[in-house]
Amino acid sequence: MALTIESLAFLTPGNYLDHDPAAGLEDTLRLIEFGERLGYRGAWVRQRHLEHGISSAAVFLGAASQRTSTIELGTAVIPIGYENPFRLAEDLSLADALSGGRIQAGFSTGMPHAELLADVVFDGDWRTYELGHARVARTVEHLRGDYLGGPDTAIESPGNRQRPRLQPHTPGLVDRSWYGATSLGSVRWTGESGLHLLTGNIVSAAGIDSDDFGTVQRRLIDEFHAAGGRGKRVAVGRVIVPTDGADRATAQRYRDYAHSRYERTLGAHGDRRTLFAADLVGPVSEIAERLAEDPSFDGVTELRLELPYEFDVRDYEQILTDALALAPQIARVG
Repeated sequence: MALTIESLAFLTPGNYLDHDPAAGLEDTLRLIEFGERLGYRGAWVRQRHLEHGISSAAVFLGAASQRTSTIELGTAVIPIGYENPFRLAEDLSLADALSGGRIQAGFSTGMPHAELLADVVFDGDWRTYELGHARVARTVEHLRGDYLGGPDTAIESPGNRQRPRLQPHTPGLVDRSWYGATSLGSVRWTGESGLHLLTGNIVSAAGIDSDDFGTVQRRLIDEFHAAGGRGKRVAVGRVIVPTDGADRATAQRYRDYAHSRYERTLGAHGDRRTLFAADLVGPVSEIAERLAEDPSFDGVTELRLELPYEFDVRDYEQILTDALALAPQIARVG
C-alpha cells in the first residue's frame, strides 16, 4: 500500500510542573509556534482535569491563536461529561473568533476521575444526567447559532437590540467539529451526526472478530464512512518518535520508552476488548514503511503525531522536525 499522507498535525500533552505551571504552558505555546513555522497543518491539545495539563482547551487555544496565524488549533478531546453544552459552545466560539476561524472542536464522552470530580462539578445527582452522545450533539447544535425564542424575540443591551443567539457567532465552527471515537457504536454515531473522525492509538474491538489493531481500526473507519462519514475528514493518530536527529543516548531513551509500553499491545484488554497500537520508534524511513503496511492508513491523508507525555520540549522539537519527512508534499513555512 502506498502511503497517502498529505498533511501532518500533532497532539501535545501540555504538561507543566506543579510549582510552575506558567513555564510549562509557555513551552507548549512555543511548541505550537514552532510547529506552525515547520508547516504543520494542525496542533491539538488534550483537555485534562486534576492533572498537570490543560484544564480548559478553549482558554488555552485562545492564547495560542494570538501567537500563530495559520495553523489549525484543535481539542483532542474535551470530555463532554463535565461540560455545560451552551457554555462550552460559547467558549469555543470565542476562541474561534480570536483565531480567525482556525478552531477544530473535538469531543468525547467519558468522565475521567469521576469518583473524585463529578460530585464537585455538578449540583445534584449527576448519575441521573445524560452525559453521552446527546450532550455532544447539543454542544454542536449550539455552535450552529440558531436564534433562541420566536421570530419576534429580542434582547436589549446598551446601544443595541438584537435577536438572541450564542455569541460570538462564528458560522464555520459547526463544520469543524470532531468526535474521538473508539468503538463500532461511536464511529457509527459520528458518521450519522456529520462530524469528522478522530481515531488514535486506542480502539475497542468489541463486536469485531480480530485482535489486530490495524484491522480493527480499518473496520472502524469503514463503518464511519458507511454511516454517513464519507467526505468528512479522518485523522489517524499514532505515537511516532523518529530517531534521525536524536543523539545516541536520546535514541536509546526513546526505544526504552516504547519497550516499556510494548506488552500492552499484545492482546485485547477487558470487556471492551481494548487494543493499543505499538509506538513507532526509529528512523523516519522505517516508520514510513510500517505506516504503509498498516491498513488503517489505506486512503487516509491526515496523520496526527501523538507526542509522548514524558518527554521534554526539546525532544518534541526534534520529533516534529524529523517527522516532516513523512509528508514530503507539505510546504515548509519560514
